Amino acid sequence: MVSNPKAAEIFRGIADLLDVMGERFKPEAYRRAARSIDSLTEDLAAVAGRGDLRSIPGVGDAIEEKLREYLASGRVDYYDRLQKDVPAGVAEMLRIPGLGPKTARRFWVELGIEGPAELLTALDAGRLVGVKGFGEKKIAQIRSAVEAHRAGGSSARLPIAEAYPIALALVRGLREGAGAERVEVAGSFRRGRETVGDLDLLVTTEEAERAFDVFSALPQVKEVRLRGGTKETVLLQNGLQVDLRVVEPAAFGAALVYFTGSKDHNVQIRSLAKDLGLRVNEYGVLRGEERVAGRTEEDVYQALGLAWVPPELREARGEVEAAARGPLPTLVGADDLRGDLHVHLPSNADPDSVDRLLAAGRERGLAYLGVVVVTVDRDGVRSALPDSLRTHLRNASGPQLRTFEVGEFGPAEDPSSPTGDRRPPEWWVARPTKRSGPLQPPSDARGRVFLVAHRGLRDLGDVRGVAAWNDFARKLGAAVEVGPGEDRLDSTWARQARESGLRISLPTGVGESPDSPTGPIALRFARRAGALPSEVLNAEPQPPISGAAKP
Repeated sequence: MVSNPKAAEIFRGIADLLDVMGERFKPEAYRRAARSIDSLTEDLAAVAGRGDLRSIPGVGDAIEEKLREYLASGRVDYYDRLQKDVPAGVAEMLRIPGLGPKTARRFWVELGIEGPAELLTALDAGRLVGVKGFGEKKIAQIRSAVEAHRAGGSSARLPIAEAYPIALALVRGLREGAGAERVEVAGSFRRGRETVGDLDLLVTTEEAERAFDVFSALPQVKEVRLRGGTKETVLLQNGLQVDLRVVEPAAFGAALVYFTGSKDHNVQIRSLAKDLGLRVNEYGVLRGEERVAGRTEEDVYQALGLAWVPPELREARGEVEAAARGPLPTLVGADDLRGDLHVHLPSNADPDSVDRLLAAGRERGLAYLGVVVVTVDRDGVRSALPDSLRTHLRNASGPQLRTFEVGEFGPAEDPSSPTGDRRPPEWWVARPTKRSGPLQPPSDARGRVFLVAHRGLRDLGDVRGVAAWNDFARKLGAAVEVGPGEDRLDSTWARQARESGLRISLPTGVGESPDSPTGPIALRFARRAGALPSEVLNAEPQPPISGAAKP
């Protein structure tokens, strides 16, 4: 079955193969098209049906023809032919950190090396010793990268929810150990992409060597691959590569813009700068040799005649043009969230668990919590909290933090059907189960169900599945839940949901560990989807279900 992710994968594959064949300009054209396809919020087939494939950034005549071929057959003949021309192992070498297409091509054409395994054998045999461009240090770096790749560490992108606690620990280690004045994580992590290929850290400090020493000694670091005057590259224990750059304060804003990306966004602002007789890079906005801006991101954008663009929107989807017209709408922020509508207690919950949850909610300044008291698992099996615990929850609630009971039900069920407990919840959340079947809510469910939750990537299948679930939520008059993990929507599906007129709900991570990614990443996904506070259900000052009819 054709899909947007598969199409993007094919076009990235074409770019890789063209790279290793020595093409200069075509690879980036195909990569840009792949990035645009990845960012679509609707099915490629629907775009093609309207005759709008050329509206996708990076899609010209040649790429449009290949997209139509893919939609018709699930294949692209051009890709098939390239795969016959380049050994699969050679293309795989492009995925080894530090090995660019020119190096991979040299291995293949000059040394007859056709894959990571053969490269490791060549290293063991000393075949790179004495070869121009491969000194002792370079050979050691290549060996380290190949071994990490073959171990499965750095070859795949890491879900951002898994990268979040790692990035937090690295930032904390630098701040506490190196006395760094400012530490920021840039790159796709800062933009809130669902996965990250590596991490980029920027610091300001007058003691670069001290920062590098502290950084390389952190327990998460496996080895140092490169250290220069202002940059250190390390490999973490899990195979993730991290670049640490020391930046002077006067250029920190410019460096943050540059290393946050995206690449297409940076291309646009560099083109705009050129039209103004300026240059923009990681060192600042320059007029000749004079730096006219660079200390803050706001200064950089202002020097180019633009309003500041939130990092989550920097994907060349019209944000530069919008920023040229004036300030962008204010996206939802952490301070906008007034409650959490869907909180689970641990399976072994006791009164102390309830008290800790409410204390965490009060500390966060939340006004309300919807606590799940009746759950349904993916097999459709229900379970309920003991009445005594529910009574404790009700008694512990107060004017500063209101709680209400939430029950989960499968879409094929009626929320009012017997649950096995003596006191049904007041409000309901619909969630997928293996017995979901047709998405037809009970006729009297509207007004009693306020959220469709645990609706994640494994429940969607493709974009048409998203549309069906969105229609289901609309029939219920419900919002949809966004956040990290396979049980919630990511930013792409969240954008489609809100653009179809649905509101979203964000988990706050209340009651979880301080390093939990749930709240921060859910917020980034919502911002990446362009969500405003008015489009987020739990940004309401009072529980938004308070006016609904009870069952």
